[in-house]
Amino acid sequence: MPFSLLKYGFSKVHPSERHFQNLAELKSSYDVVIVGGGGHGLATAYYLAKQWGITNVAVLEKGYLAGGNTARNTAIIRSNYLTPEGVRFYDESIKLFQNLSNEFDYNILYSERGHLTLAHTDAAMRTSRWRAEVNKHLGVNSEVVYPDELAKLCPHLNLSQKVRYPIMGALHHPPGAIARHDAVAWGYARGASDRGVEIHTHTEVTGFNFENGRVIGVKTNRGDIRCGKVLQAVAGLSSEVSKLAGFKLPIKSIPLQACVSEPVKPFLDIIVVSGSLHVYVSQSSRGELVMGSASDPYPLYSTRSTLEFKEELMMHLLELFPFVGKLKLLRQWAGTADMTPDFSPVMGITPIQNYYIDAGWGTWGFKATPVCGTRMAETLATDKVPDLIKPFELERFYRFDQLGERGAASVGH
Repeated sequence: MPFSLLKYGFSKVHPSERHFQNLAELKSSYDVVIVGGGGHGLATAYYLAKQWGITNVAVLEKGYLAGGNTARNTAIIRSNYLTPEGVRFYDESIKLFQNLSNEFDYNILYSERGHLTLAHTDAAMRTSRWRAEVNKHLGVNSEVVYPDELAKLCPHLNLSQKVRYPIMGALHHPPGAIARHDAVAWGYARGASDRGVEIHTHTEVTGFNFENGRVIGVKTNRGDIRCGKVLQAVAGLSSEVSKLAGFKLPIKSIPLQACVSEPVKPFLDIIVVSGSLHVYVSQSSRGELVMGSASDPYPLYSTRSTLEFKEELMMHLLELFPFVGKLKLLRQWAGTADMTPDFSPVMGITPIQNYYIDAGWGTWGFKATPVCGTRMAETLATDKVPDLIKPFELERFYRFDQLGERGAASVGH
């Protein structure tokens, strides 16, 4: 334990600076209002201030800071996607993640582990080879491995052929990593706040004010404020907030559940995923097994936990790691995934002038946090959509020009 932490704990005075400004009231107007105080909204505010000098910004969060999907994910970071657009996008995000602790002077517990996507069928093996070739073509480190190599990468993995779904091989992605999700959000929040951005929690957006097809203000439970631009970054509530703005999104919101076990001594260095079995698992720095499964099969805004999730998850997890059968679950939770038809996000401009969107992240929003922040900040500051995120524009659904990342989903949907 650092000596400074002990000194702070036993001191009768605590002179350390507050993480964030102590804000009482909303101002009457802002250059930019960001609806949603999760990772993406906070990252955008940070880069607006740092890279573009735009500090008259308000981040509005109806609950507590980063209490939505940012607090409800399993913190896996990877770039081994299927489409060239997706690979380029997430590769930039990984490169930004790698330096965040130094940039923030705040430890996000970034840990490069490697990532295995198991294949149990011939079709899954074909997809693994396809993804590996796309990845390598774009300079991303991924390769197909077979059981002999899997035994070295993950010695505890059950490679027996006498199981219901034998493992035929896997896509190995060495840059795969995990990070502390709340540390990422707090690092961005502190950096934005230090540069003059206002972060208002317990501030719910109830509507918008328009003039000649252009957004000019935001209605909240604490009063109306004027603004030059609005960014919507509210994850599972994307469709509901867009209705307030007067347009529809091709998004359905469905629960996505996860859980952690009691902590045990480290044994699982690598991240293990099976899209066929609908299971993924990694081990946290505290020794907990962080586990997840497929999203629920029906739209719902509730973040409740279910017995069915645990039963299905444990059935397949025990086939992969039979010896964890006596571990106890420590806690279970759910988030609300905003899924698009092509499993790719919606970013950029909307039918409303000066109203921008960052939505449709489904199961992989956390790993996109840094790149979304930089590119959405660029979009807001320049009024131009960067080439990197242009393939994710809302307009693609009207042109029937979808991307199709379903084959690279970590879990089946």
